[in-house]
Amino acid sequence: MKLLKYLKTAIKGACMGAADVIPGVSGGTIAFIMGIYDEFVGSIARIDSQAVRMFIKGRFGEFWRHINGAFLLSIAVGIGFSVVALAGLMQTLLSDYPIQTWAFFFGLIVASSIFILRGISGWRTREGLFLILGAVLGVVVCTLSPTQTPDALWFIFLSGAIAICAMVLPGISGSFILLILGKYQYIMGCISDLVSGVNFWGNLAILAVFLAGAVTGILGFSKFLHWLLARWHKETLIVLAGFIIGSLVKVWPWSNAEAAVQAEAAGSMLYGSAAAFALVGFLIVTGIELAGKAISMKNQA
Repeated sequence: MKLLKYLKTAIKGACMGAADVIPGVSGGTIAFIMGIYDEFVGSIARIDSQAVRMFIKGRFGEFWRHINGAFLLSIAVGIGFSVVALAGLMQTLLSDYPIQTWAFFFGLIVASSIFILRGISGWRTREGLFLILGAVLGVVVCTLSPTQTPDALWFIFLSGAIAICAMVLPGISGSFILLILGKYQYIMGCISDLVSGVNFWGNLAILAVFLAGAVTGILGFSKFLHWLLARWHKETLIVLAGFIIGSLVKVWPWSNAEAAVQAEAAGSMLYGSAAAFALVGFLIVTGIELAGKAISMKNQA
């Protein structure tokens, strides 16, 4: 029975992993829909100083039970499976169909920002200013950040630390953060090449550093984010929504070199397909969010 339970948890983790590969779809939202968000965040929060002391003293059984280790391992296995399985596909789509893929991402992210804003009530001038602040910040960050960011290990570590925090934020995608940092295609490429056996040890080292950054981020930054949301929940969400809106300049389908080359070769016929893919992305997030709200209302009834 326990094995079946953990298998089901791993499948839910795989759904989270699939969402985390796609910018604009929040793995946290998927966790909520699957009914494991509270346990997921709560289990991560239990990796604290007490857990570290248990581990150092060799009380591994207590440590494992304290952090709900079997649950976290099942989630990690599921997420890892999806990421590995889908990384090659995303790399191919971005390479061969950049306009359509970026348009799809654009639709996903627009819908995500809308649903974050819809969940905020009591709008006044103050809230509007926070939204403008977030949007300006998003535009500035995306405009000033170079198209090519460093491939140095320190930046890979930092990217992992920042991106993983998106998993505990409502409506924010870790892949979206990697897009902003200019490391989405790079990390997807490393995963795809690792599976294919291309430069195996080099890619393994890069992904190990990225994973180390992710672990550091979720153990350190996530506590600060929880504190921030607890103290200034509305303000934080508004600034985040504004940041996402401003960051759309980075995801605009014609803003990258590969897409520009494809557009020049294909002419105006790409506009229709780009609009269609953007609409599909928008509808996917809409469906996910509506399902989450329906489940929430059912649980409250």
